[in-house]
Amino acid sequence: MPRTTTLITNIASLVTNDPSQGDGTPLGLLTDAAVVLDGETIAWVGPAAKAPSADETHDAQGRAAIPGFVDSHSHLVFAGDRTQEFNARMSGRAYSAGGIRTTVAATRAATDAELEANLTHYLAEALRQGTTTFETKSGYGLNTEDESRALRIAARHTDEVTFLGAHIVSPDFAEDPAAYVDLVTGEMLEACAPHARWVDVFCEKGAFDGDQARAILTAGKAKGLHPRIHANQLSYGPGVQLAVELDAASADHCTHLTDQDVDALANGNTVATLLPGAEFSTRAEWPDARRLLDAGATVALSTDCNPGSSFTSSVPFCIALAVRDMGMTPDEAIWAATAGGAKALRREDIGRIAPGARADLAFLDAPSHVHLAYRPGVPLVSEVWRKGARVA
Repeated sequence: MPRTTTLITNIASLVTNDPSQGDGTPLGLLTDAAVVLDGETIAWVGPAAKAPSADETHDAQGRAAIPGFVDSHSHLVFAGDRTQEFNARMSGRAYSAGGIRTTVAATRAATDAELEANLTHYLAEALRQGTTTFETKSGYGLNTEDESRALRIAARHTDEVTFLGAHIVSPDFAEDPAAYVDLVTGEMLEACAPHARWVDVFCEKGAFDGDQARAILTAGKAKGLHPRIHANQLSYGPGVQLAVELDAASADHCTHLTDQDVDALANGNTVATLLPGAEFSTRAEWPDARRLLDAGATVALSTDCNPGSSFTSSVPFCIALAVRDMGMTPDEAIWAATAGGAKALRREDIGRIAPGARADLAFLDAPSHVHLAYRPGVPLVSEVWRKGARVA
């Protein structure tokens, strides 16, 4: 079938993330703009007055448009929730029902159909809020069978699948963490690698130390998986340095950083992915985005959507938090949630609105992208296009 071209015109302001466009800033902001889609890709971007003709025309009605959000860190293959844990934490009450282990038990008990239904529910929720690309992880099975089935389910819905058998030490190996590392780097990796693109590890006190994290990520690399890492979320540690050393695509959380950590991120290829939903939901210290940006590090923003510490699928909410509490400007936050997320996934085809890029756009019921931070909590995303088709 021949491809259909679509001219989208009457866009009040357009974030392209192409500095050669518009105002010449990293956002490449255009006013009174138009975009031509050719099938699943973008064919032309520019002033509406210069737009070429197309097979079909769509009127943006004076709204702002941005690239679809790229959520490069989520944990969406799970069952159950942890409402009681959250309620206790927010009420100042002690609670010891098991944390991640609670979700592991519920996930192991769920059927494939139940896990997939849960996943697709949250994906649809994210899509309505403008997310057109997402990464998601295993990590709530913690045995070979349940980790591999989580990845198989995830791979039916995204190319960005991450093996996180090293989320915590499995309750089955509580007395022998070394044996669990052997399982993760051996039989479990063998079963999981065919279904994943990435390998991840939670490098933190109470989870996996630097030597264990190195062994897990190195084994994953040997199987063709590229590293990313949960680093320096709860305390200072070796995670960020290890990420840069191993050329991990991203070091995620980055809350507790030394000057050496910041320098390493600024001078390496590893993106610092900040996850403010986690700090919001746990009342923890905010990551210092301003410090990273001023040093020249590349920063991404993502939701960390998971049932325990950041149960939000809303990138706009995370943008508002980053601007309000992490020292980011509205322009920096929107770039981090689109182009920054693409860099955290080492993708060139998403996170920007430019010829040759995938035709992923979100339209806002507002004249400017700044309203995402200016009007927190308001459902501003009014229309979403993914791969050239309107999907929400």
